[in-house]
Amino acid sequence: MTTTFKGALAALAILAFAGPATAQTVEFTLINNSSQSLHYFYTNPSNMDSWGEDLLGETGTLESGEQGIVTIGDGSDQCLYDFRFETGEGALLEVSEVDICELDSYTLTD
Repeated sequence: MTTTFKGALAALAILAFAGPATAQTVEFTLINNSSQSLHYFYTNPSNMDSWGEDLLGETGTLESGEQGIVTIGDGSDQCLYDFRFETGEGALLEVSEVDICELDSYTLTD
């Protein structure tokens, strides 16, 4: 298993909300098995209306065939999250209610 990121990103993190004492940090592997390069990746608890920061950052790109570790430590005690992916080729994918508490990996495909 290799972790490679353009722009020397080794891990992804979002730290946006101060949360309750039961807040958790969740890590999973994001695998890009699509034919497109992933340029933006946003998450938010499914019970919220606005997207968090881009987890790939200004210089981050997850190329086709690459994978990396995602860390969500935003202070939330929620397990259901929405994901938003945007590629360099202009494709947009939104996925609702992903259970990050049970997630070992998430794979993007065409």
